[in-house]
Amino acid sequence: MALVYLNGTLGPLEEAKVSVMDRGFLFGDGIYEVIPVYGRKPFRLEEHLKRLRRSLETVRIANPHSDEEWRCLLAPVIAAAESEDQSLLIQVTRGAAPVRNHAFPQVATPTVFILAEPLNPPDAALKASGVAAVSAADNRWLRCDIKSIALLANCLLRQKAVDAGCAETVMFRDGILTEGAAANIFVVKNGVLLAPQKNHLMLPGITYDVVLELAAQHGLATEVRDITDAEVRAADELWLTSSTREILPIVTLDSRPIANGRPGPIYAAMENWYQQFKTEVMRHGG
Repeated sequence: MALVYLNGTLGPLEEAKVSVMDRGFLFGDGIYEVIPVYGRKPFRLEEHLKRLRRSLETVRIANPHSDEEWRCLLAPVIAAAESEDQSLLIQVTRGAAPVRNHAFPQVATPTVFILAEPLNPPDAALKASGVAAVSAADNRWLRCDIKSIALLANCLLRQKAVDAGCAETVMFRDGILTEGAAANIFVVKNGVLLAPQKNHLMLPGITYDVVLELAAQHGLATEVRDITDAEVRAADELWLTSSTREILPIVTLDSRPIANGRPGPIYAAMENWYQQFKTEVMRHGG
């Protein structure tokens, strides 16, 4: 039986309960992290825990565990899951307070929840065909660099893609590319990989970092800078990246083809580099 972790206890998901006074439930006052697991080994765990620490520090929630303690808490959840490959969720809220008050409670114990679900990365057919996307104005708050559980805007933007039969919504703020509703976005033009620069308007993705590392390692020219709406639509290639979807080529945007409407050669190279890198990392324990 798959087990979840909640506040010191491992047990069935159906039996996990959180107080209605929990600030995560009342205010969305918490953060989360999603870690891909391959063959029961977490991928880039150190980097994910570093991002977890940063999010907690930014919203002023005391990190309830050291990195080693997190590793020990994750291990039995991973081991109990039915699937070898998993999407591992860590969620931490500020905890339950005796009264509903926007200000932080003077005393509250963070709520810690860990859940493992099956991970199904894109298959070869989807990578070969590519996916469709729609665009939208980025109307989220101004601290998108925090992995906050308050995701209503992202949910609405992702649903826009679902309603259109697409895989993702590509977002622009004042004519500048930010990211997808649940992914980072890359552009290829004239053999150069373009990436939005990290700032408060986008989440610093773990896969985003891997892609830039691999580009540098293999001599692929890159530019990290503001990318305009016009540049995205005139791209030779367009990709989305995330921990659970890895790297996927976007071949149409708003029903119009990107270049020739097929995955490009630089995507094929990056996909090969990424899979080789993932295999090597997992061989050494994640």
